[in-house]
Amino acid sequence: MHRERHTIGRVGWLRAAVLGANDGIVSTASLVLGVASANTSSSGVLLAGCAGLVAGAMSMATGEYVSVSSQADTEKAALAQEKKELATDYDGEVAELTSIYIQRGLEPALARRVAEQLMAQDALDAHAREELGLSDINSARPLQAAIFSALSFSAGAVLPVVVAWLSPVELVLPFIILSTLFSLAILGYISSAASKAPALKAIIRITFWSSMAMALSMGVGSLAGHVLV
Repeated sequence: MHRERHTIGRVGWLRAAVLGANDGIVSTASLVLGVASANTSSSGVLLAGCAGLVAGAMSMATGEYVSVSSQADTEKAALAQEKKELATDYDGEVAELTSIYIQRGLEPALARRVAEQLMAQDALDAHAREELGLSDINSARPLQAAIFSALSFSAGAVLPVVVAWLSPVELVLPFIILSTLFSLAILGYISSAASKAPALKAIIRITFWSSMAMALSMGVGSLAGHVLV
């Protein structure tokens, strides 16, 4: 048997990992840049970065868990309804699955045989896959999404915090900006390679919008520094 491997199987964890790392780099770098632009001391900048790392990781994990759990609850409710319909109107469900295959191009007689054979093996799985679009590949996994989000956010957020820690006070801003853009370009390339998507498009997209976020944070930080001082 020849079993093909497709990148769509990675979509769940890849989405959470890329989103978490991108958010960790951009939000923490923007926070550090905003605080540094307000003429804050180096210890204050570092403290803000560390606080942003911890708070962001917990927020990402919680948000992903709640969001994906809601999706999982919806899937379970749909499967429960489908299971009930199979128990109360099996013939009607056979006809429903048959009509799905007819719409996809099978002849009615063949569509009926396919529906009957699939349902004889696992009726609920057949309807979950064909009628509801649910499978093991795209099913919701709340804990997996939460863990990947927290770890990837932390991995991304560490970079601007370390750069802020090691950089001379007068070079914090350019060092963080350059290191952030470089790391985001690498992240864009990695995500495109993992999903086999165009690399240049992914790199441009992630660096452009991240630059906008950092520029806005620096502007707000500088303005706040002048107003509050």
